[in-house]
Amino acid sequence: MLALTRADVRRLVPMPDAIELMKRAFAELSAGRTVSPLRTVIPIEARHGDALFMPAHVPAMDALGLKVVSVFKDNPAKGLPVIHALVCLIDSETGQPLAIMDGTYLTALRTGAVSGAATDLLARSDSRTLVAVGAGAQGATQIAAVCAVRPIERIIAVDLFPEALERLRGILAGDWPDLLNRLETSGNADAAVRQADIVCTATTSKTPVFADASIRPGTHVNAVGAYTPEMQELPAGLVMRATVTVDAVEPALAEAGDLIIPLQQGLVDVGHFSRELGMVVAGTVPGRRDDAEVTLFKSVGNAVQDVVVARRAYDRATAGGTGTPLDLGA
Repeated sequence: MLALTRADVRRLVPMPDAIELMKRAFAELSAGRTVSPLRTVIPIEARHGDALFMPAHVPAMDALGLKVVSVFKDNPAKGLPVIHALVCLIDSETGQPLAIMDGTYLTALRTGAVSGAATDLLARSDSRTLVAVGAGAQGATQIAAVCAVRPIERIIAVDLFPEALERLRGILAGDWPDLLNRLETSGNADAAVRQADIVCTATTSKTPVFADASIRPGTHVNAVGAYTPEMQELPAGLVMRATVTVDAVEPALAEAGDLIIPLQQGLVDVGHFSRELGMVVAGTVPGRRDDAEVTLFKSVGNAVQDVVVARRAYDRATAGGTGTPLDLGA
């Protein structure tokens, strides 16, 4: 069995590769050729945290495994990341564990990559200004993924906490230094969003982080935060008027407060959320219809993302002699 570090995963699976993996994985998921049960969430209420357990099998990509991830919102005050994760990759022929790897960066990578895939399929081709609301663990990879598929000239990162914006700047400086000269920062989401061609939201907010009126015609929105029924980072009006695409219908309707709350309020019906990203990849539903359409991609995350990235990392590691061998039976 191999152990792969954050640095290993980052080197082995660059963002453009991860974006293409997301397209393939979600096409398989929407075609019904994967097994990915709803994740098990254990709330740790006394610590404002959640522990999540996410298994999946994607036979066509020979990817079987499990991610264990924790989300503890108070961690920044302790100098720790909000998200910690591990991924275990399993041999689908023998059941033997093949690898254990850092899942914290892998989670950020695949979450950014699915936004990159959605942006490639749904955003206007002439999009130039990106606004990223939420400068936490996901912010940098959201930015990197969108910049990988669109000719972004201006990046506005928004967060209420200046220290979060400084951390984001540091991550970009280390991992994607070529993006730094395009980066601006702001504490005002509405002012930033009014200038955007593409908006990415990655927050745990329970109230919308900008007003519906701030979204211009033709904007594409990637919403990857608000992963529980109580969270809502998007205004209901935006959800009502946008063409909505989800990563997978069942988990989105079980977990995404951005969709559940407007449904419960009677503002939309369930048919409004019937489009999956994999359907757009396969061409069974259209992508963007015209330059004035507002498109919205809502993702709560799916374990198929984790296992296909883990498989790619493992295959490249074994081919290139990367990683640390472990013998847990010794």
